[in-house]
Amino acid sequence: MDLSVVICTYNRCHNLESCFDHLARQEGVDGLDWEVVLVDNNSSDDTRPFTEAYAARSPLKLRYTFCPEQGLSHARNHGIDEARGERIVFIDDDIRVTPGWLRAIHETFAEHDCDAVGGRIHLEIPLEDLPRWIRPDMYGFLGYQDFGDRPYRLDGFREFPFGGNMAIHRRVFERIGRFDTGMGRKGAGTRKEELFKGEETDFFHRLASAGGVIWYQPEALVHHKVLAHQLRRRFFLTLHHNAGILKARKDETAYPNTVFGVPRFQFWLLAKAVGKYLRQAATSGPDAAFRQLMNVVYFIGMIEGYRQRKNP
Repeated sequence: MDLSVVICTYNRCHNLESCFDHLARQEGVDGLDWEVVLVDNNSSDDTRPFTEAYAARSPLKLRYTFCPEQGLSHARNHGIDEARGERIVFIDDDIRVTPGWLRAIHETFAEHDCDAVGGRIHLEIPLEDLPRWIRPDMYGFLGYQDFGDRPYRLDGFREFPFGGNMAIHRRVFERIGRFDTGMGRKGAGTRKEELFKGEETDFFHRLASAGGVIWYQPEALVHHKVLAHQLRRRFFLTLHHNAGILKARKDETAYPNTVFGVPRFQFWLLAKAVGKYLRQAATSGPDAAFRQLMNVVYFIGMIEGYRQRKNP
């Protein structure tokens, strides 16, 4: 089989019909052998009966599979096991693909014999309708990604595909392994402990370090549904706080000067970030300074992560 589209979901049955409908409208794929694999990660809603009923009436080659280990990385790895395609394409249940999306991914693999392909992710909500404190350099935290109108090779470190629209050749998993199950969201993504990410960054950094070839294809365009809670300040702050915790947990350096397991310089970095935030807030207002406040909670998270590492 040429391609498998893997969708991992947890208690979001309400997203599936639109997601499947857009997949069923693909154009230019008549010569391709492809399937859709829905990975149910312990849902308690109607995910299974809905998916099976949709598959029975749809021309899509749609299969349901259940993953009992909670967490997005577990679900993605389960999808890799279940997929029959030579190339595995990952999207989220809140993604709506455009008609030429799958064709563009397939042609990019065929032209460049690459290890991975990423495309554009635009938001369903117009950018001008976002709250004004969400600046352009923060759009990525909502899943937005756009590297421009021309295809080119990504370096895998500064630029790499996002999980809502990424395709990976099966040979890659044999080469560098799979997604780190110690990273990634667990559950619905609304509670503090569920907003841990980083597994995609880790994966593409490993792939790039191994010499992997990653291409960006702008014609592989999808749209991402933004939820109400993702437009609140708390969502952005929690993401950054948890990113700091994860960064510290993964740091294996033995620092000579620590306080309760926290490197002393982390307190200086936190103080510096707080000072910069207060100056920006005083001169430009809290909206303009919010991005710096995110940096403050990132360093708070790092301190918490180092303490957790010392006292697991």
